[in-house]
Amino acid sequence: MNKHRFHRPSPAWGLLLASLLLALASQAAPLPAPARAEVDGLLNKLQSSGCQFNRNGSWYSGAEAKTHLLRKLDYLEGKDAIRSAEQFIALGASTSSSSGKPYLVRCGSNSTPQESAAWLNAELKALRASGQSK
Repeated sequence: MNKHRFHRPSPAWGLLLASLLLALASQAAPLPAPARAEVDGLLNKLQSSGCQFNRNGSWYSGAEAKTHLLRKLDYLEGKDAIRSAEQFIALGASTSSSSGKPYLVRCGSNSTPQESAAWLNAELKALRASGQSK
């Protein structure tokens, strides 16, 4: 008698596994294409603006800010937490997730910093008005 008997898994087991994998994959959804185009436009504008970005008391270039905010975008997309540019601004580009302090944008060394949410929302409005977000 063969002591090592292998049982073929039932078809239900395969269906359960496929359902589990589908559920896990569906949790991480990228932004819809129009919203992603707007976010990319905003981050490109920040990078090319010559403005500085303040995060937790330190000033960074627009390029460094873009890199940081892209990481936050990836995180939020992985959590399926955002569906629009406005949600990205509110949940990822307004405050530090580690300190809770608002991000700031300063365009010119003598200019008054403003909160990034205000700067980004104004740029989003301009982007939409120009038709470049399509």
